[in-house]
Amino acid sequence: MKIKQALILFFKGIAMGTANVIPGVSGGTIALLTGIFERLLNAIKSFNLKALKLLFSGKIKELIVHIDLYFLISVFAGVGVAIISVAKLFEYLFEYYPVYIWSFFFGLVLASVYFVGKEIKKWNFSVILVSALGTAIAITVSVVSPASENSAIWYLFLCGMVAACSMILPGISGSFVLILLGNYQLVMIESVSNLDIAVLLPVVAGAAFGLLGFSYLLSWVFKKYRDHTIGTLTGFILGSVLILWPWKTSITEKFGDKVKLVGYDWLLPEINTEFFISIIIIIAGIFTIWLMEHYAASLKKGEE
Repeated sequence: MKIKQALILFFKGIAMGTANVIPGVSGGTIALLTGIFERLLNAIKSFNLKALKLLFSGKIKELIVHIDLYFLISVFAGVGVAIISVAKLFEYLFEYYPVYIWSFFFGLVLASVYFVGKEIKKWNFSVILVSALGTAIAITVSVVSPASENSAIWYLFLCGMVAACSMILPGISGSFVLILLGNYQLVMIESVSNLDIAVLLPVVAGAAFGLLGFSYLLSWVFKKYRDHTIGTLTGFILGSVLILWPWKTSITEKFGDKVKLVGYDWLLPEINTEFFISIIIIIAGIFTIWLMEHYAASLKKGEE
């Protein structure tokens, strides 16, 4: 793999990792928009019996090709860098500029609905139906009350497994799933910022297990029912727009010394300076997705 290709994949990984830190935004959506979604699924599910045979027989070069190792290293290096660095930045932005950062994410996801949806080759009743179902599921998930924080090893493993599956599923946010499971603050903010290995290790182990198992299912469904799968994912993305509405107040409850997010009160914006700045930021978010999609399309055209 050329250095230029590796760098491009690294930056796509950074975009995915950044999305995974954001509650309501999916790394899978970014993978789909940047043209690496199917390759990512195929690379993850290549960790199979054939890979083990190649490893134990010493056929390292064949193993590297089989699992698309350089691709995975480039993408996941970007994901890792983004998660570690962006966690601290977002902690600051969410505290001091919540409306502006939510506005940017709102624009990102709003544009994603169009760009993911246009990948559907043939709209029919069944595709429309699964799209509506995906929207309904995402809206339902958005209003479910989160669980309480739990630092038990088995629960952290479960969080990693479920969040990783949702991280590669476009439209379903791994970070928001962690909020619903009650462990977003513990895992994505506190543990990542402080590199708390005791918490991160079971989460990473669960994520690896979940990614490997779920990639087989998603890859099979994507190939056999492509339009229906993309329709469902488009619905997921559309439904997740609700949680990203910039003008909202957090509803929290106190459990002992822990304060837990249990939902949001959605508000209509006041027409003031903040509102107009937010609109500009929403447009910037939409433009960012357009640039990413345009660049991915040009790369794909160049490869043909």
